Amino acid sequence: MEKVKIFDTTLRDGEQTPRVSLNVSDKIQIAKQLERLGVDIIEAGFPISSDGDFEAVKAVSEAVENVTVCALARCNKKDIDRAAEALQNAKHPRIHVFIATSDIHLEYKLKMSKEQCVNKAVEMVKYAKSLVDDIQFSAEDASRSNPDFLVEIFEKVIEAGATTINVPDTVGYAQNEEYYNLIDYVIKNTKNSDKVTFSVHCHDDLGIATANALAGVKAGARQIECTINGIGERAGNSSLEEVAMILDTRANYYNVSTNIDTTQIYKTSKLISAITGVSIAKNKSVVGENCFLHESGIHQDGILKNRETYEIMNPDKIGIPKSDGLILGKHSGRHAFVAFLKHHGFEMSEEEINENFIKFKELTDSKKYVTIDDITSLVGRLPYNENYKFHSYTSSNNNDGTATVYLNISHGDNLITKRAVGNGQVDAAFKALNSIVKRDIEVLNFEINAVSSLSDALGEAKVKLKLDDQEISTSGLDLDIIKASILAYVQGINKFGI
Repeated sequence: MEKVKIFDTTLRDGEQTPRVSLNVSDKIQIAKQLERLGVDIIEAGFPISSDGDFEAVKAVSEAVENVTVCALARCNKKDIDRAAEALQNAKHPRIHVFIATSDIHLEYKLKMSKEQCVNKAVEMVKYAKSLVDDIQFSAEDASRSNPDFLVEIFEKVIEAGATTINVPDTVGYAQNEEYYNLIDYVIKNTKNSDKVTFSVHCHDDLGIATANALAGVKAGARQIECTINGIGERAGNSSLEEVAMILDTRANYYNVSTNIDTTQIYKTSKLISAITGVSIAKNKSVVGENCFLHESGIHQDGILKNRETYEIMNPDKIGIPKSDGLILGKHSGRHAFVAFLKHHGFEMSEEEINENFIKFKELTDSKKYVTIDDITSLVGRLPYNENYKFHSYTSSNNNDGTATVYLNISHGDNLITKRAVGNGQVDAAFKALNSIVKRDIEVLNFEINAVSSLSDALGEAKVKLKLDDQEISTSGLDLDIIKASILAYVQGINKFGI
């Protein structure tokens, strides 16, 4: 079977999800998991857009070994220079240059003729090629561009040195057959198309991003650009887990394969949800909570007789953990903890194991038995630099419907106690924290979810915070949902670098 490359843009297009902001530590953690997942290319960011994005691309380049690291750049020298500088330590660097090609973008956004567009694209691909050998060229809004103009510009950028040609459905406009025909047309009519890889990048504005991406594969594309959980600009992108499992489950139909280790899908999905604060819908395909649940009596009867009657995927295939009889609790030692991690496919350094074992022992002080779901959520949370640390809190409800919280937080060697009143315990705790750090942090979104369906399930608090012009997503995990909320907020304070 031919291979289809998986180009993951969670760290770039995925970060453009409204109210999602990833710092350097987030991006390193995600990049390492994407490498374990087996993606071929990680688009780590848009270096010219901010110093933070530049540092993140630089850090990701140094953190991974066996995957191409890509940086985005518009067709101008400043963008390309910044991208090349960020990639200077990457083992396998790629610069991704783009320019819009549709009439509406040329007229209103770029104010440029088609001839000027082609000349600029060729000039900048040549320039990028002088800095990095692996060059990807994207025709922004290709699905609304003239196909013959695409052929013209593709031929010339291939001659200029482009190695990958991306044909994006930037606004999620194309229909399945239209997109198939477009990819088929440009591949068949572009001179030297056999010397490059054609790529598809589809948005989900009309709900068919993954279907369009796969139509592109049927037409001859051999790279798919996608994100974990389908996050991204507006309605998001083609979902990596959907793409990977479609090509795996229906390999006989598409006759292609990928390098994705599907057993890493579930852990990657949970990690992205925890870091970005974007919850996974229960009915989300492949990784949603309901995917392998059956309530209908007819379905239950079929499943009991043979799971394949109503399940086309095995949950083991995507790494959903199941009980193996090994129970972890207060008296479990490090050896049992390591055995548990190994059995369920968690790959960690000694330092990461030690950090997570400490968190595990803290959890067992308040929870008699730790479930697989608990561990899956727990080990996805590596610590941040902790300028501020949570110690304890007490709370009480007032007669007027408000709540009072006393919060103990350490800053260096100092233990700080603050009292605050709010519309509930969480609101009061957040006000106390703002008082401690003397900053007006704004809560943009707050939600709490149970990690499992058990009565003693851990509570996961997800908070989106804003300070000045910076927005971040954080999460906290504890049996006590108030404490989980406080932990999430404290993590946010530390991520802001206060």
